[in-house]
Amino acid sequence: MDLGSINWLAVVVSVMAAMVIGYIWYSPAVFYKPWLAGIGKSWENRPTSPMASLFVFTILSALVEAVALAFVLKAMNATSAGLGAMSGFMIWLGFVAPTNLVNKLYAGHGWKVWMIEAGDHLIYLLVAGAILGGWH
Repeated sequence: MDLGSINWLAVVVSVMAAMVIGYIWYSPAVFYKPWLAGIGKSWENRPTSPMASLFVFTILSALVEAVALAFVLKAMNATSAGLGAMSGFMIWLGFVAPTNLVNKLYAGHGWKVWMIEAGDHLIYLLVAGAILGGWH
């Protein structure tokens, strides 16, 4: 794992993409309200705990994910946007979607919450895979 082999600008752009995708995906006009209902909360009792710490951990998580994805794409020799996006899809299909599904079903959140949460991760991994795979 050579940290010098990573395109750090592409990683930063991938993290920014994660934030933009999440902001749109979980906006009240898109999936935030159905997601809240799916986890048994209403608009009035939505999570509002320290937003600064939520954003810090969200950014750190996106950073870790982007760096790990960059290493995986390098190991797979995914050197184009298309190969990066396909690799992101396969990572989502093989690791993210199934583990997230099990977690959601055991938590009693059901298919709708899984589709919302897994959909966000799918879009992000496709976009980040394309960015990291295609940017040299």
